[in-house]
Amino acid sequence: MSTAAAERPVWNRVGLRIGAFGAMAILLGASILFAVGAGRFSIDVPRIGEILFAAVMNPDAPLEQMDERIVLLVRLPRVLLAALSGAALAVGGAALQGVFRNPLVSPQVLGISQGAAFGGALAILFGYAGLVLLGMAFVLGLAALVLVGLLSRIDGRTEVITVILAGMIVGALFAALVSIVQFIADPNTSLPAIVYWLMGSFSTATWPRLWLAVPGMGLGLLTVWLLRYRLNLLALEEQEARSLGVNPDRERWYVFIAISLMTGTSVAVAGIIGWIGLVVPHAARILVGEDHRALIPACALLGAAYLTFIDTLARTMTAAEIPLGVLTALIGAPVFAYLLRRHFTEANRA
Repeated sequence: MSTAAAERPVWNRVGLRIGAFGAMAILLGASILFAVGAGRFSIDVPRIGEILFAAVMNPDAPLEQMDERIVLLVRLPRVLLAALSGAALAVGGAALQGVFRNPLVSPQVLGISQGAAFGGALAILFGYAGLVLLGMAFVLGLAALVLVGLLSRIDGRTEVITVILAGMIVGALFAALVSIVQFIADPNTSLPAIVYWLMGSFSTATWPRLWLAVPGMGLGLLTVWLLRYRLNLLALEEQEARSLGVNPDRERWYVFIAISLMTGTSVAVAGIIGWIGLVVPHAARILVGEDHRALIPACALLGAAYLTFIDTLARTMTAAEIPLGVLTALIGAPVFAYLLRRHFTEANRA
């Protein structure tokens, strides 16, 4: 009896976690079906199933019907790219929060998005696209993260407030550099492309663009997934982590490079989409707890569902598509303000 009573809470937690993952998987599937079917030309779910089944069974068949072209050539690559980007940004935010032991950090708060945006804006200014744009976004996003790390580490320690302030400084620096690029860009050619790209949108999503994003985001997600056990140790104090056989400096850089790769790829294909890496990890923690072994896959599922749904709202709420950065900021900024206030309130009580 005593053994069963002791084991029951463990099984209860496991059952709740399995239920949470099941609910998140259903939410992701529902958001994808909703996104593929929603729009000015709405398509019901049974018809979507027929189109997808026919495409899988006979991929070389010509697309003769309008709804087939809309699903397979327009909406499906956009939905998949949005889901992949949402998963990457959410996982990146959760990993950064674990490494910095700070629930308030995200790729945007740390200036990574702004650095990647500067790299992408430079590429557009000089007429580059594809792999060159992706590479420049990655390199400048990593440079922004390195600057934050150098500025926030004082006397061998990294405090919460210094991380946030360093991120604000680096983000402002790269935002100013982006403004300079916009100032010198040709107002008839490159400037409109830079401005529209920076606001964030999946409107240019195609199958080639999706395949261009898969290696960078996929490799970043795989790296963080493989390091999910280490993230639990990196969230400890540095001396305690070292005593458990972890090399924090080396493994942090693995995480940083993976996050820069995911963020740079996301910015390259869709522009700046902020706040996903801040809002989603907190929702995932409510469902599955702090353990990164469960938190990382939960963030991937929730992030994919969340950004897919937001992108669907952006293209269906009005006749003109709303930039994604606007909608994510309207949700993310109040959440960040609440989390910041709660963090300092708890710190003062302690």
